[in-house]
Amino acid sequence: MTLYSNVLELIGNTPLVDISQLSPNPSVRIVAKLEGQNPGGSVKDRIALYMIEDAEKNGKLSSGSTILEPSSGNTGIGLAMIARAKNYSLNIVMPENVSRERRQALEAWGANIIDSPGSQGSNGAVRMAQRIAKENPEYVFLYQYGNPANPRAHFEGTGPEIYRDCPEVTHFVAGLGTSGTLIGVGSFLKSKNPDVKVWAIEPPSGEMVDGLRSLDDGYIPPIFVENNGSDLLDRRTIISPRESIEWLRKIASIGIFAGISSGAVMAGAARCAESISEGVVAVVFADGGWKYLSTGAWSDDIDLVVERAKSIIYF
Repeated sequence: MTLYSNVLELIGNTPLVDISQLSPNPSVRIVAKLEGQNPGGSVKDRIALYMIEDAEKNGKLSSGSTILEPSSGNTGIGLAMIARAKNYSLNIVMPENVSRERRQALEAWGANIIDSPGSQGSNGAVRMAQRIAKENPEYVFLYQYGNPANPRAHFEGTGPEIYRDCPEVTHFVAGLGTSGTLIGVGSFLKSKNPDVKVWAIEPPSGEMVDGLRSLDDGYIPPIFVENNGSDLLDRRTIISPRESIEWLRKIASIGIFAGISSGAVMAGAARCAESISEGVVAVVFADGGWKYLSTGAWSDDIDLVVERAKSIIYF
């Protein structure tokens, strides 16, 4: 067994597992990248490390610096873990109506939480962070939505790992959040095989599926625009909160305890499998399910879970 010199070396090289028993088409295999195996518990550990190390190399981040970032999802946790390990201060701007697991995880790693209006969701957190950054130029504003280190983390890490473990992949399906995973992995896979199709999973406009955003809600991440995301994507698929929970439970039925966005991605992968005659669909399960236990997503009535998600942003 390998001995690692520090916890940051554990980021990446997550397992890829065959979950074809969930495929609705026996001629289509489905494989899932389990990003919950990262030390901070999500795929966002990758971009957090890349953004911090990029800022260090560029001289923007040095001893005693304070990092500022908006986050209602996993990026804040990844940054908190790495900032603690590297002795940086961290301010996270987040909607006031996030789940208690979210706050507890951030507090465990010493992050300072700045509340933004819950009714404005993650877009409101972005706007507040941008205002704070202008008022406090001494803060290092990493801005995951516009930071090129975000998609690069996936072009150099997640994408090559998927291709190494499953070079026969024909379709890549992932959730659209900052768009970094889709842009980075999708670009890499298409560089190896231009015939690979990239599917983005979005919630319905105006509705919440944890970790995902709809491009129709008015905010399009700069990295999506700058990397010609519209040309890269072969399809955008809308998955409802109810479908997300239904497929989340199907994932659990085969022993994988994944986060809520993984249910949405799996629902999209199933649609993809139904629409093609044969192939291999690769999906990214962004995180594990441990930080969603308060949602009751696996045990409560689905109608109750979906209704509850309208007022609480579950991490």
